[in-house]
Amino acid sequence: MSGIRDIPCSAVTDAVKGLFLEANNALGEDVLAALKQARKIEISELGRHALDQILENAVIAGSTSLPLCQDTGFSVIFLEVGQNVHLIAGDLREAIQDGVRQAYAEGYFRKSVCDPLTRANTTDNLPAVIYTEIVPGDRLKIIAMPKGGGSENMSGTAMLLPTAGYEGVKCYVAEQVQAAGSNACPPMIVGVGIGGTIEQSALLAKKALLRPVGRSNEQDARLRRLERESLYEINKSGIGPQGYGGIVTALAVHAEMMPCHIASLPVSVNIQCHVARNKEIIL
Repeated sequence: MSGIRDIPCSAVTDAVKGLFLEANNALGEDVLAALKQARKIEISELGRHALDQILENAVIAGSTSLPLCQDTGFSVIFLEVGQNVHLIAGDLREAIQDGVRQAYAEGYFRKSVCDPLTRANTTDNLPAVIYTEIVPGDRLKIIAMPKGGGSENMSGTAMLLPTAGYEGVKCYVAEQVQAAGSNACPPMIVGVGIGGTIEQSALLAKKALLRPVGRSNEQDARLRRLERESLYEINKSGIGPQGYGGIVTALAVHAEMMPCHIASLPVSVNIQCHVARNKEIIL
């Protein structure tokens, strides 16, 4: 068929495996740069010591292939599938699960996924959570995000009154982060999702974490203001690196937004600890 590009599912498996192996061992340059900048401006001696330990940990993990954190996370996958892509010789979802399974076995990563009621471990860190978006073109973009449980536990969603407006959203973001305190292993990156439906706001908040750390929203000046003012409010809290006190509780706030129902104002906050791991590839 003209214009259609075949991609074998085996290539997807290999890509997913490689992404999770790399993501669990190596921080991105954007995260490292943000941590180094935090070290320069932090006024708390204990806070600076915590940042020194975090940076040393990243160096050790990168040079030894040991995981950055004992919590190697729930496996989250974002797919952008070109409408002219034809996945062949297999099943896409099974290919992704195989890649995750192989990565967590080969990397000797902790398998953290369990039955929610019995707490029995699934033993292979499966199933991965997969979000799929159909886009124009003939390429397949895969983003792997190992999401740790400690910071995810501190995330939240609220259905604000439609009249809450900008100030109501900003207040909720600050309250959610301050309630997280040291439990989310600060310094954090804070993803904010506004609008849509309840589940869409949560997805927007998680996707906001994929943006390079500290890159402002390029589409909406209101969100750039929200990011800037929320970061200021959060860092005034005094929680500091690892909760030792200081002025760097968060490295960045990233906000995304979409229209919502006239009767609703969903807002979600997805908190990411300093081990902000995501890697991507385009096939």
